[in-house]
Amino acid sequence: MYNILVCDDDEAILDSIEIYCTSEGFHTIKAYNGIQAIEACKKNEIHCAVLDIMMPNMNGLTATLKMREKHNFPIILLSAKSEDTDKITGLTFGADDYVTKPFNPLELIARIKSQIRRYVNLGSMEQNDHVITTGGLSLDTAARAVTVDGEPVHLTAREYGIMEYMMRNMGRVLSTQQIYEAVWNEPSFQTEKTVTVHIRRIREKIEINPKEPTYLKVVWGIGYKIEKLP
Repeated sequence: MYNILVCDDDEAILDSIEIYCTSEGFHTIKAYNGIQAIEACKKNEIHCAVLDIMMPNMNGLTATLKMREKHNFPIILLSAKSEDTDKITGLTFGADDYVTKPFNPLELIARIKSQIRRYVNLGSMEQNDHVITTGGLSLDTAARAVTVDGEPVHLTAREYGIMEYMMRNMGRVLSTQQIYEAVWNEPSFQTEKTVTVHIRRIREKIEINPKEPTYLKVVWGIGYKIEKLP
């Protein structure tokens, strides 16, 4: 599941884009200004960003400049202005594409998919994109291996599946139902205890103090998440 950051001060536009992104299997992260978008990048792995140019507090161009200081995921700018100079400015600031409002949502989704395909399949992602790290916890999807502070962690196939799914969605709260359906690849039905037991076993293997976890956190009444740490 790819994370799409959508930033616009018009809530109706955000909701509309989210509906179409969800229909394509994308997870949408919404922000209402550039500052919120920058914060979202710190807390989530972003695979594509869609930014409106005209926003309060921090506009899309400034947000693009700041994102490019640390990130190379594709950025698509939205603007009511259609002049070539505006498009050139946006691309100069680091954007990969430019869509003029009003736009056809299906065209925007097609552009998002195209940018993600280039980013993932044609080598735009970093060389070590198969290694996911948070703090001292590291998961190598190529080797299907997990380490903590450089020491190997021996997980069962199911435990590894849970870890990979959660680390690919780092910072996102996942319900037991979501975890079960993603890892067991079947509909969930009264499966909360099954997932909880596996989570407890994983904690015992990756945490120094499982009762006060550093990485695998519970969000009471909602589910679990892997904390994103520097």
